[in-house]
Amino acid sequence: MILVIPSPAILKYKSAFSLCTNQPNYFSRNMNNKMNRKKLELLNLLKTHWLWIWFWRVTLVVSLSYAWYCFYVPSNSIVWADNFTSAQYKASQSDKPIILFFTGKWCVPCKVMKRNVWADDQVTKIVNSSFIPLTIDVDDPDHAAILTRYNNDNGVTPITIVTDPNGNALQWRVGGIGKSEFLELLRESSSIAINTI
Repeated sequence: MILVIPSPAILKYKSAFSLCTNQPNYFSRNMNNKMNRKKLELLNLLKTHWLWIWFWRVTLVVSLSYAWYCFYVPSNSIVWADNFTSAQYKASQSDKPIILFFTGKWCVPCKVMKRNVWADDQVTKIVNSSFIPLTIDVDDPDHAAILTRYNNDNGVTPITIVTDPNGNALQWRVGGIGKSEFLELLRESSSIAINTI
């Protein structure tokens, strides 16, 4: 049996070899450090450059403003009926048409319509004097019969339907409508002479 004792030069070479194989070599380490430095420089630039700071501030303000615009609904002075039965009763007593407004809490076009149409003073005056308005929440299970009666089983919103006192549809619009189109809908469907529209 022969016993081999390695020399110190071989041991030095072996340790250098193990360093190279167990860890990335000098070139790749140096490149990683350069890339990390570049990434840090870029991140610092994005954090500190005045243009980027203002870009993110403006983006935040625009986003928050749009969210507020979509979900803000001012109060209105419309005298809403409590439910479909009471609306029909009031309509038969006063011989006024009924306005059914199909809406949902999640419906952004409904909120825009409530803000731009229902909160308008002229619309409030005309609706309160010549119609019986009723909102129907499409997510409320108590309104399932009304949704079926007016072929809205899928809960499409917003839908505005003007009916006679018996509930027969006279005119309707699907989707969000503006003030002028809403007033035109009232004019077309009202048997009462509305001179103020």
